[in-house]
Amino acid sequence: MRAKNASMARPPGRHKTAAMPHGCSLLVGLLAILPGLLVAGCAGAPPATQIVEVPVYRPCVGYVPIKPDYEFGKLSLDAAAGDKVLALARDWPRARRYEGELEAVLAGCL
Repeated sequence: MRAKNASMARPPGRHKTAAMPHGCSLLVGLLAILPGLLVAGCAGAPPATQIVEVPVYRPCVGYVPIKPDYEFGKLSLDAAAGDKVLALARDWPRARRYEGELEAVLAGCL
C-alpha cells in the first residue's frame, strides 16, 4: 500500500502529544505564584488608623440675640434732663447683657 503523503507519515513509536496552549502555561505560572502572594499579604501588620481633622463649613452664628427696647430711644427730644439720665441708668444693665450675648455669639466665629 502506498503512503498517502510522506510528510504525514510518523516514525513508529512516536506518538504526537498535544502541546500546552500558550495561555495554559501562563495560568499554571500564576497558580504557582498566587499562594505565595496570599501568604505574604497576610503576614504584614494592618495599616495604622489615623484620625484626620477636616474642617466642615457651618455658619458661625447660630442665633442672633434680640435687641432690647431702650427707654432712652423712646423719650421725646424735649424730655427733662433727669428723665434722660434715669432712662440711661435703666438701659445700662440691659445694654451690658445684650453686649455679652453678642460677644458670646461672635466668639464662636473665631
